[in-house]
Amino acid sequence: MASGQEGARRATLTDEQFGQGLPEHEAAAAQTFTLEPLPALRTDKPLLIIVLDGLGESQYHDEFNAVHVAPTPTLDALKATAPRRWRCLRAHGTAVGHNALGAGQVVDQGAKCVDASLALSRLFELDGWKYIEPNARSGTLHLLGLLSDGGVHSRYDQLMLLMEGALQRGVTRIRLHVLSGGGRMATTMDRYEAPHQFRDPVAGVQELKKGNTVSDQYLDAWVVVDDEGKPVGPVQDGDAVVCFNFRADRMVEISQALENAEFDKFDRKRWPQFRFAGMMQYDGELHVPKHFLVPPPLIERASEQYVVGTGLCVFACSESQKIGHVTFFWNGNRSGYLDPKLEKFEEIPSDQGISFDKKPAMKAREIAETTRNALLSGQYDVVRCNFPNPDMVGHTGNLAATVEAVGVTDKCVKVLLDAVEQVGGRFLLTADHGNAEDMAHRDKSGAPIVKDGKPVELTSHTLNPVPCAIGGPGLPPSVRFRDDLPRAGLANVTATFINLLGYQAPEFYCPSLITLDEQ
Repeated sequence: MASGQEGARRATLTDEQFGQGLPEHEAAAAQTFTLEPLPALRTDKPLLIIVLDGLGESQYHDEFNAVHVAPTPTLDALKATAPRRWRCLRAHGTAVGHNALGAGQVVDQGAKCVDASLALSRLFELDGWKYIEPNARSGTLHLLGLLSDGGVHSRYDQLMLLMEGALQRGVTRIRLHVLSGGGRMATTMDRYEAPHQFRDPVAGVQELKKGNTVSDQYLDAWVVVDDEGKPVGPVQDGDAVVCFNFRADRMVEISQALENAEFDKFDRKRWPQFRFAGMMQYDGELHVPKHFLVPPPLIERASEQYVVGTGLCVFACSESQKIGHVTFFWNGNRSGYLDPKLEKFEEIPSDQGISFDKKPAMKAREIAETTRNALLSGQYDVVRCNFPNPDMVGHTGNLAATVEAVGVTDKCVKVLLDAVEQVGGRFLLTADHGNAEDMAHRDKSGAPIVKDGKPVELTSHTLNPVPCAIGGPGLPPSVRFRDDLPRAGLANVTATFINLLGYQAPEFYCPSLITLDEQ
């Protein structure tokens, strides 16, 4: 809800500036994480928050829009309430970021780290070399699953970029090798051993891709060996290892395995004494990793701190692929519970060893059942979940499977909205970015680009807006979306759900999307 103070402050700020956070002197004045009640919306009923991962709204309603093609009666019914209780939100540029939904502010996502070329630039600067310079005998590079969302066949291009990048930047004092690699679903990111051995990494990747029929995500792990079949670059005492990966949950796991002397999650067999650095620090609370190339974004006063600080009970659920998207990213990049007495996180194990298009339903039904039970239990004030299907199946490039994934997700949303009806609660549904709604590369006119007689698959996230819907029997009929925030984005969701809980949002959050019609 837009308070008088907020309105006064909004009058002096542009849409882009608002929500950037309080100046340092104002931040120091913040004394408590307790939310103030919002009498007009007070409730003792639960709020359900649903995040549809990778489901956006495309202007192209054709066969390559899996969201358009899939049967989605539940989402269609929500959309029919537009503009009062359904609208779109910006989810690209400064508006994007998994942290935004829980931070309530436009957060520096460290996006410059994601681009492999810029990551190389940072490493090849003098301050980056301090992690490698001590070992003059080698400048080895292990590709720990570079980018997961760059495209169905992007890893080969990135491999070439990295190998050429060193020469382009004048790195001649140290020899750069590519020693190992693999796709995100079948490499060290998920703790599998390398089944393939190659003397030439580029030729090896070409062989594994089998004429570009294998998505880069599912490339088997491989290692470069010498004439005798021995790995040419095992990590040895005195070596340096730099990880370019930007996926925080996996990087926390990898970093702990590489640098923690007391690590006991699995047998490392040997643990050389080497220097290790990440692209950035992925967990500020755990200080993981200890050394990093780019400072992490500072995310303070995240919504979970306020929700727990007010004494509200929280339940969050997803499968392994996205559990961090309803836990870690909502509490300011802090691992674990802020208050174990008030929070419960339920992780449903994801399928292992298969491409997600083989089982498009993934664990959506299990997520729906577990979340439904939490709603019906009466134990929680906030229940949130993430359905990964549109995103993870969309990344495979399999259009038919993505259509099925979206359809299953829609049915699961219906299960949860029925539970909200049963308990008399409220709901907010949104998405974090697009993917499934556009499965083909397009030219400037919007027509699919065709190559070798087939449309070129688009498997990356899109720049499209995402849906946002509110409702439930516990929501007063007078509550509707405001019509004065046409450029609202993901960060506006935070103040909105706090209002739906019956509380005033902190005034430095991006403004709430909702208002009450005058009686």
